[in-house]
Amino acid sequence: MTVAENITTSSIDTAVMEKTLLEQRTRYMAEPMPSLQQRLDKLKALKKALLKHKQPLCDALNQDYGRRSPQDTLLADILPCIMNINYTVKHLKKWMKPSRRHAGMMLAPAKVEVVYQPLGVVGIVVPWNFPVMLSIGPLITALAAGNRAMIKLSEFTPYTNKVLHELLAETFSHDEVATFEGEADTAAAFTALPFDHLLFTGSTAVGRHVMRAAADNLTPVTLELGGKSPALIAPDMPMALAVERMIHGKSLNAGQICVAPDYVLVPDDKVEDFVAEYQKQFRKMYPQGIDSQDFSSVVNPRQYSRLQEWLKDARQKGAKVIPCHEQSSNDQQHRMITHLVLDTSEEMILMQEEIFGPLLSVIPYQHIDQALDFIRQRPRPLALYLMSFDPELQQQVKTTTHAGGMCINEAVFHVGADDAPFGGIGPSGMGHYHGKEGFLTLSKAKTVLSRGKFSSAKLVAPPYGGWLQKLVLAFFLR
Repeated sequence: MTVAENITTSSIDTAVMEKTLLEQRTRYMAEPMPSLQQRLDKLKALKKALLKHKQPLCDALNQDYGRRSPQDTLLADILPCIMNINYTVKHLKKWMKPSRRHAGMMLAPAKVEVVYQPLGVVGIVVPWNFPVMLSIGPLITALAAGNRAMIKLSEFTPYTNKVLHELLAETFSHDEVATFEGEADTAAAFTALPFDHLLFTGSTAVGRHVMRAAADNLTPVTLELGGKSPALIAPDMPMALAVERMIHGKSLNAGQICVAPDYVLVPDDKVEDFVAEYQKQFRKMYPQGIDSQDFSSVVNPRQYSRLQEWLKDARQKGAKVIPCHEQSSNDQQHRMITHLVLDTSEEMILMQEEIFGPLLSVIPYQHIDQALDFIRQRPRPLALYLMSFDPELQQQVKTTTHAGGMCINEAVFHVGADDAPFGGIGPSGMGHYHGKEGFLTLSKAKTVLSRGKFSSAKLVAPPYGGWLQKLVLAFFLR
């Protein structure tokens, strides 16, 4: 493609997106407050369409990845959406109900309530690692709050995008929900549109660009980023159980999850036990290594090459790399199983950047305070995992470390809690969605004060200095 052709294509994409935004905003203005029943009907229609397309979605993701376990797709992409819809349908009436607040003596007699209004048009930017859950999930929240949505799908999942487009086009009109595809220039134009809210899931580096683009329009943003999420194995935790609780979270989707354990802190006298146990359990889960049908591929050659380069960099700087199976990689099919990386140093790229794949750094520590300091001295992660049955240590870690979310004696599955918010902190993101918090994020909580025929405001109106005003001030200023 020539530069001129690229500019023309980009201009067309931008024009189409701008036109769609105008159409959706116009329709929103005509119907600014969809009823409960209208919202429920849309959610139920979306659920029906998801169930109808579950096999095509599994097949499409398998094509996009080269090998994507259907079970990974069902468990981590489709099932969370179905559960999310079920939960939202059950609770939406309560969420939509105006919230009564106290007016206080100063404003009496008056009624104060908070009304939850749709924002308008929500922009959703979708990554490639879970393109179903991370497009449909935010859409569920947007529809529940009464909004319309424009969705920018990842250019790295074209087969899945086709199914998603068909699914949504069958269910919604273009002025309700619209999907778009395109390269980085299309994504940049999309995030620069004046949405009423923008929800982005992706890397921290790209998240910074998204926030800058949104700032020009004062568009509120929810950023779901990533970072280096630690797993901490405490001295009291049996090693076999510790590995059992974290290995699925690292193996799911070949570790290509924003909340996957990025590195694991292990007592220095138990590192060998950890390595042996991890290999043992990995081989039990995936007996054929890279030939195991249940282990997903790295999404594409570009990501595979990145991970291989990081392994090469680590080896050159003194790391010891231990594959969890003899059948460890296939360059042609961009497949690799989990590799444990020991003897790491801060100079290694994989200790500086989010790994986002089947590599796991193993960091020894001598005392638990040393491990906690290691975590605190680094940018705040999206997730933190503690493996310990010590209640005092559990409380200490909960209250003295920061992370977007946390699991104790589990990994990754906190994301599936329907009745709890999900979101990052600092470099791992900002804002929340999922459950009620998602509804609040994509609604405008508008305070409404109502008075009847009598207003006490005239008692404090000019001219100032009257005896009644002095009495009122003396009463309240104490």
